Amino acid sequence: MKLIHIKGISTSFCFFSIIISSVLLLLADNAQAAVGAGGALPYESWLVNLRNSVTGPVAFTLSIVGIVVAGGILIFGGELNAFFRTLIFIILVMALLVGANNIMTNLFQGAVIPGGIPQNQEASVNTQQ
Repeated sequence: MKLIHIKGISTSFCFFSIIISSVLLLLADNAQAAVGAGGALPYESWLVNLRNSVTGPVAFTLSIVGIVVAGGILIFGGELNAFFRTLIFIILVMALLVGANNIMTNLFQGAVIPGGIPQNQEASVNTQQ
């Protein structure tokens, strides 16, 4: 078998980097990310307010109105210049995103994570069955 020599990189460096990356992958914890209420960052409060504003009933109503108005303008608007047409498309996409978010949340109750059984007891429940 022929070894491929890359200019400036030795075979031992490649072997060493493969070993180090394998060790790092094998010794990593299962989950490093902390999930919860979040930190005390100064911008979190207005982000929560923005999320509540975008996902509320008023936003859903405005998204329906935006879809109807933007669709009507695109269908019956005739000749539109490029800037105005792009602006209408942006309004239409934003209205579709807000409306789709609210519809999916109402249909499927959002992302529901079952909290009845703690994670460490799930294995014992599965083995008893």
